[in-house]
Amino acid sequence: MKEFVEYIVKNLVDNPDQVRINEVGGTHTLIIELAVDKSDIGKIIGKKGKTINAIRTLLMSVASRNGIRVSLEIIEEPKTANVVAVVPAPEQTV
Repeated sequence: MKEFVEYIVKNLVDNPDQVRINEVGGTHTLIIELAVDKSDIGKIIGKKGKTINAIRTLLMSVASRNGIRVSLEIIEEPKTANVVAVVPAPEQTV
């Protein structure tokens, strides 16, 4: 399943080397976590979610042939902390 999703996603994005896929499995359910570059998230989701829904439909079709349930989740990378400089207020003279 991982290779199937990887093949589809890598052919859709501009940065295929940034595609990361993780499988978390149970006895009858498989969760596939997908992480891509921030600039490629829109390409994976598509307009009104049509692209990601199509990928999920294909994935569910393949999974049902194998007798398992599958869920595809897009994982957003945590935002890097913005460094904020603290500038003291100028001293006022009275």
